[in-house]
Amino acid sequence: MKKKNNKKAKKGKKEKNISKKKKKSTSQKKAKKKEKKEITRGNAYIKSTYNNTIVTLTDQKGNVISWASAGLLGFKGSKKATSYAASVITKKAVEKAKEICGLKEVNVYVKGVGKGRESAIRALNANNLDVLLIKDVTPIPHNGCRPRRPRRV
Repeated sequence: MKKKNNKKAKKGKKEKNISKKKKKSTSQKKAKKKEKKEITRGNAYIKSTYNNTIVTLTDQKGNVISWASAGLLGFKGSKKATSYAASVITKKAVEKAKEICGLKEVNVYVKGVGKGRESAIRALNANNLDVLLIKDVTPIPHNGCRPRRPRRV
């Protein structure tokens, strides 16, 4: 009886070894290093709402170089919509963009009605980026859709 049990145990071990070998051969992937691109001119998109501020820096074609938001940097609740949070966000996004590709000049497109609009633009200028253009692209309805019902407080 003991001999039969040993043979069965050996067969089970061989099957396990075979399956391990197959897994190793299929999961061999190499990570590619990103090349550093020199982009001196780009766009800065600032989306400022009542609840948050998001800054995105792109190249001229619209490919994202870096971005930052208030939640990403640890601001919570009503502090995300402050002008201080917007300046800190912008500083972080500009640092990333300069590190990645050496951004120097930006066209600024502002969307929304929040408190962080102006302070984000000032922060772009304070972090040694030349602002070439400031354009407000906030969507304005031409009485197309029926508005929501008023809140009952």
